[in-house]
Amino acid sequence: MIFAEKVHDAGFEIPKTLEKLREYLQAALEVEHLTIPVYMTGMYTIRPGTNRTAYYAIRSVLLEEMLHMTLAANLLNAVGGKPQVEHPNFVKEYPVKLPLSSEKLPMIGLRHFSEEALRTFLTIETPRSISTGVREGSGWTSIGQFYEAIRQGLVNLVKEKGEHEVFKGTPDLQVGPEDFYNSGGEVFAVKDLESAQTAIRVISEQGEGVHDSIWDSDDQIFGEERQLAHYFRFNEIYTGRCYSPYDSPKRPPSGPLVDVSWNDAYPINGDSKVADYKEHQATSAVYDKAVEFNTVYATLLSCLHQAFNGQSRTMGLAVPTMLELRDRAEQLYRNPHPDPELAEKGCFASATFEITAKDLEQARERVDRLVDAAHLENDEPIDLSGITAESREQFA
Repeated sequence: MIFAEKVHDAGFEIPKTLEKLREYLQAALEVEHLTIPVYMTGMYTIRPGTNRTAYYAIRSVLLEEMLHMTLAANLLNAVGGKPQVEHPNFVKEYPVKLPLSSEKLPMIGLRHFSEEALRTFLTIETPRSISTGVREGSGWTSIGQFYEAIRQGLVNLVKEKGEHEVFKGTPDLQVGPEDFYNSGGEVFAVKDLESAQTAIRVISEQGEGVHDSIWDSDDQIFGEERQLAHYFRFNEIYTGRCYSPYDSPKRPPSGPLVDVSWNDAYPINGDSKVADYKEHQATSAVYDKAVEFNTVYATLLSCLHQAFNGQSRTMGLAVPTMLELRDRAEQLYRNPHPDPELAEKGCFASATFEITAKDLEQARERVDRLVDAAHLENDEPIDLSGITAESREQFA
């Protein structure tokens, strides 16, 4: 079981062995996951009824990061790896360094909706055409560079060993479109070099755009309406202006203004921990709410782990779990920080995304109970009839 910190010391290079390729794909799974709490925090701290354009833009990216996680898991399974999500080493303490990234890139932390948060978002999603160059051993400076190294490693290994020797994972472990609900792009099985390169293309181009363009490739790959790539959706919020259809990546947007109110957010202390809340447990309910939020987040990770490791239909449980996370967040973030000094400064409580081995063990038991209650078999879908059409639309 190799996690990103185990491979970082070896430096960043094109993976030359199947073992190293699997390590890089596990690191890719971690990279995609580490962005999710960062974007959730930005979204959840927007005051209800305000900054709707920004809220929906962040949410659309968040959902596509879930898609990217799933495609990265499919890639790892396709080459005989074993995705590890339900493990304490998978969940890092923020602020955190993105796996295998360059020392030039800063740590990323949990910050409320603000210009500082958007600068972090832009750092994560910076396109290769904008980022500084990278040399082998120095770490990647854009996620697109990271996936290009994985792609080149795949191509080289197929030439060296043959496609059947590289893509020898169990087909039944693949998560397909019937298992995954999402609003942009879709999940598909990875079974050969062609489908692997398409998966890498989806991940890279939804983040940084098609080469020398501000647009993703959803129209070309999925026949869907094209959207701005993640970096440019975030840059519209940061600059307060929309892109025009023919704007270029290296120039600022030139379209209509976007209504952004930085003051309409719950300021937080992003470095807060559950232990900090526990100190004030006698005078505040925040501790219990923070623990409950982390419990639900652990459940989401357990759903994903089981989906990526042979029970693909548990992906359906991610939908109601995400809705529960949203509701838990609303209950948590509107509370003043339990530390009187921080509350005096205007800080509110926030989710800490701290997950322990015990949390994950209890989450697995919870998912098992949900599966049993749904009488779930791997070839039959989970009954989502309890999720109303309105709720699904809100999630989408």
